Parts: sequence; C-alpha cells; structure tokens
Amino acid sequence: MTGKPERTVGDMAGDADATGIRQAAGKVEDLYGQAKEAARNATDSAASYAKQVYRQSSDGSQAVAKLVQNNPLGSLLIAGGVGFALALLLRQPAPRQRRGRYYD
Repeated sequence: MTGKPERTVGDMAGDADATGIRQAAGKVEDLYGQAKEAARNATDSAASYAKQVYRQSSDGSQAVAKLVQNNPLGSLLIAGGVGFALALLLRQPAPRQRRGRYYD
C-alpha cells in the first residue's frame, strides 16, 4: 500500500524536475535567438550606415573636383595657404641662447 503513493510522489517530483529543466532550456534557447537576432540587426545597421557614408563621401569628392576644375587658380592659392599655415604650425622654434655663469 505504501509503495504506490511513494512512487506517484516520486514520479511527480521527477516530472517537475524534468519540466523545470525543459523550461530553463527553452529560456536559454530563446535568449540565444534574441542575441543572434540583435547581432544580425546591428550588423545590418552598421553595413547600411557605412554604405551611406561612402556614398556621401564620394559625392563630396566629386563636388571638390568640380570646384577645382572650375577655378584652378583659386584652388592653387588655397592649397598654398594651407601649406604655409601647416609649415608655421609644424616648424620648431629656434634654440634659445643661454647666458649665464655656467653657459658661457
């Protein structure tokens, strides 16, 4: 008489454990799927953004090329001014002359 109720309780406990394990496995699979989808969406977004930036940069370079073709002398003067400004910024200052008792 006592064997049957114990076996029934044992079966229920085993089923509860198995059900909990299946539920946990389902949650893990769901989280994995969500992470995979988020990574796919992020990759697609980054690729579309990179394509957009590339298109805009090529349009900008074409516009600059057209401006240079239309006004070569002005472009040359601007390039020379930028080069002169860079030269002033990058030059090293002249060494200072030290005077004093230990430097003469």
